[in-house]
Amino acid sequence: MLPVIKGKTLVAFLESIGFAVIRQRGSHVRMKSDDGRVTSVPVHSGEDVPKGLLRKIIREDLEMELEDFTEAYGKYRGS
Repeated sequence: MLPVIKGKTLVAFLESIGFAVIRQRGSHVRMKSDDGRVTSVPVHSGEDVPKGLLRKIIREDLEMELEDFTEAYGKYRGS
């Protein structure tokens, strides 16, 4: 099952797995990894990233399986 994640938390997690912020425009943070993968994360204060968008970011942008993401995020959060 997908975790509920706020935008700022997702940005911090992505930084921990090798992504870097390349720019921010308004409330959207653009991130890129060393291997060329890119994603945009909406950072709206107090709001969670919508489930459908999170699933799209994981599958298409991060090129990860949902289970792999959940496991890595669990380790990041210390669960």
